[in-house]
Amino acid sequence: MPRIAPDRVAGRLRSDLRFGLVGIAAILSVAGCAQKRDTGLGGEPLLATTRGSNAVWLDELDLSAMDQQWGQPRAGRSVADNPLRMSGAVYQHGVGTHARSEMTIELHGAALRFESAVGVDAESGELGSVVFVVLVDGVERFRSGVLRGGAAAESADVDLSGARQLALIVEDAGDGIDSDHANWAGAIITLKKGTAQRPTALVPDPGPDPEIAPFTPRELAIHAPRITGGTPGRPFLFRIPATGPPPLTFSASALPDGLLLDPQTGVISGEISRPGRSDVLLTAQSPAGLATGALTIVAGPDSLALTPPMGWNSWNVWGTAVDDAKVRAAADALVASGLAGVGYQYVNIDDAWEGQRDGYGVLGTNEKFPDMKGLADYVHSQGLKLGIYSGPGPKTCAGYVASYQHEYIDARTWAEWGIDLLKYDWCSYGMIAADDSLPELMRPYFVMRAALDACGRDIVYSLCQYGMGRVSEWGDAVGGNYWRTTGDITDSWQSMSSIGFVQHELAEFAGLGRWNDPDMLVVGRLGWGPNIRPTRLTKNEQVTHVTLWAMLASPLLIGCDLSQLDDFTLAVLGNPEVLEVNQDPLGKQARRIKQVETVEVWARPLAGGSTAVALFNRGRSAADVSVQWSDLGLSGPQLVRDCWRRMNSGRHETGFTTTVSGHGAAMITVQEQAAEGERR
Repeated sequence: MPRIAPDRVAGRLRSDLRFGLVGIAAILSVAGCAQKRDTGLGGEPLLATTRGSNAVWLDELDLSAMDQQWGQPRAGRSVADNPLRMSGAVYQHGVGTHARSEMTIELHGAALRFESAVGVDAESGELGSVVFVVLVDGVERFRSGVLRGGAAAESADVDLSGARQLALIVEDAGDGIDSDHANWAGAIITLKKGTAQRPTALVPDPGPDPEIAPFTPRELAIHAPRITGGTPGRPFLFRIPATGPPPLTFSASALPDGLLLDPQTGVISGEISRPGRSDVLLTAQSPAGLATGALTIVAGPDSLALTPPMGWNSWNVWGTAVDDAKVRAAADALVASGLAGVGYQYVNIDDAWEGQRDGYGVLGTNEKFPDMKGLADYVHSQGLKLGIYSGPGPKTCAGYVASYQHEYIDARTWAEWGIDLLKYDWCSYGMIAADDSLPELMRPYFVMRAALDACGRDIVYSLCQYGMGRVSEWGDAVGGNYWRTTGDITDSWQSMSSIGFVQHELAEFAGLGRWNDPDMLVVGRLGWGPNIRPTRLTKNEQVTHVTLWAMLASPLLIGCDLSQLDDFTLAVLGNPEVLEVNQDPLGKQARRIKQVETVEVWARPLAGGSTAVALFNRGRSAADVSVQWSDLGLSGPQLVRDCWRRMNSGRHETGFTTTVSGHGAAMITVQEQAAEGERR
């Protein structure tokens, strides 16, 4: 994940940090301001200022309006809560932030100038690389070069005469956000003399609540996934994803030899006898009637994760506070809430379950997990699957025992417990690898792949590699079923959007059994430990999050407390039409087909011949977003289905336009007019 990321500077700060002098006098020579120098830390110059009534320090504004990808912005301090320090100077005023970040300030036409020193804070040492951007009324007026840790700061000096809005942006220089501690140092806004108007930091307008259909667990239907698989001779488990008024009873035709269906629970289990492909007709019956659905079961090698895994992971809510009771409660909640009925199958334990190795090298659990096999049996009894976590280095990201030089022992242990998924996190293997070459990045994943192949049980293989060495290009070659393409996600717009919207570059590497993974979902109530709170994403941003992950054919792993699911969280996680797009058996990841300023259109073909289209508005205010059928390679009238509202939007001749809230999204499916009228 990594636990010390995105800031991996701990223990790496050099005691001999090199500073260069920047032309500070030019930065702070502001009308109405006087400058003085005192002795600061380590004899460095301390830049303190007084200002007149016609100037405002940036750190006097409401910094809660600054959205950033990691940490919190700090007034007069670095993002790690140290003195602001760059180029041999310590600043009393300024804002410490972290790439990627953005802040918009309403100027009311009363400002004259914005000035700041910009660069990477000295606490990052020689790490980190950022780009600073200043927009005035949406027009770029300043862009720094790539500023790296240890390099001299630059000066931003921007004319604001007559301007309405000022936007301050820090980008990540295209190489991730590790150690990107960015400073707007000595940042000040000069105002017109005598003006009564003061700058105001704009908190993003969440907009009206998105119009999405409520979650309907009593609707009688069989849902995605429509395809699954397993290795002949190994344990097989699949819970039919169905909803409806209880009691539900199930039947299935043409199951492969070796599999049995429990008609009361809808759980298919056993061991498939021989390779092959079986098309099974499923039936779910309730007092409300009868529903049918098709399921394809593939038996053979490389037949796991034929659709992106869906389930729950413990880290974003419990962190290292996870325990047996919390995992059992999550399994119970998936079933009781109805989310298991729309396809969520996995219950994944992240880091902090590990104990110590015995004299034979077998790794046991710690006191929080007294009986891992018993826990697996409990999860399996509900038709769900259990995932676990480790890493190729000596230690996990949270400092627990990992699998280095014990890969085969660990794989056999997990198989004996009944584990169904392994998340294998790079973490401390960086201390083992000889260098950063591609063979060294791949090597430990080949080792664990071989161990899993020899363990006698199907275990889905998740590579947690943060995109290192373009993992999408080789994740399939080392036998991964899905692979992390990014650093850790946090529940901020900057984090989610900057992670999600760059995934279009990786579409060619996704397919059945091999998926790009931009990290877990950050909707609902989260906390990364014992202090649980609501996500910081607005409702519109949560819809964008799930829309984008569904279009990307990404694993959908819920990261929230499942015991505290409100109606909106259930609606955004449990919409069966959105999940059908994510789980589409064609397995084609979406691509961005159109971008105009802050609006984007993404599309992916679906197995039934229709096309899923997402319309995104990355701007702060509502905007019309359009797609033309010619953009999709289509012609003639098309039927449009609104997936989030679960309703038909009629016949459209040449394209479709809808109004999308700021930071919001819409999702539709498009299909040629059927001869007998509208579908559904």
